Amino acid sequence: MKIITAALVCLLLAGAWLQAVGAKSMHVPASNCCFTLMERKMSLQRIQCYKNTSSTCSYKNRLILKLNGGREACVSQTKSWVQAYLKRINPCQ
Repeated sequence: MKIITAALVCLLLAGAWLQAVGAKSMHVPASNCCFTLMERKMSLQRIQCYKNTSSTCSYKNRLILKLNGGREACVSQTKSWVQAYLKRINPCQ
């Protein structure tokens, strides 16, 4: 009986550990993906920096702009105004 109890405890611990490891390696936080785009051009002075979305996001060619005041906006990398701004702003640290 003690062997069965020890085996069940080991299985439960192994399952919990695998779940924790899987969650860290496979989960993409929503904050690293863009689902809604800002279509209109914004002022360059409002933008602090930019970061790329995760490679595992379903939508590609999108950037996350960090704005003054702590807000973020998602934009398409293919827009001409975004490409021009990228030459003048730095990636986020």
